[in-house]
Amino acid sequence: MPKKIPLRMCIGCREHKPKKELIRVVKSPEGEISVDITGKKPGRGAYICRNEGCLRKAQKSKQLERALECSITQELYDHLASEIAESKDEL
Repeated sequence: MPKKIPLRMCIGCREHKPKKELIRVVKSPEGEISVDITGKKPGRGAYICRNEGCLRKAQKSKQLERALECSITQELYDHLASEIAESKDEL
C-alpha cells in the first residue's frame, strides 16, 4: 500500500497540495511568527505555495492574518518573498 501524502491548503490560491511543496508560516505558543522550513515547529501553522502570485494574493486579502489570528509585519512578507525566490533558484 503506498504511503499517504499529507495535503495542506495554500492560503493564497486555496488549492490543496502536498505539504512538502508548501512553505509553512507558524505562530508559536508565545505568539512569535516565523517561517518554518522544517515544518516541525510547534504552534499554529498556515501554508503558502512557493509562488509570488499566491503570496501577493494572501497579503492583499490578509489571509495570513486571519489564519494565524494576529497582524503580520512587512518584514515577514519580505522574508517569505525571498524564500520563494530562493526555492525558484534551486529548481
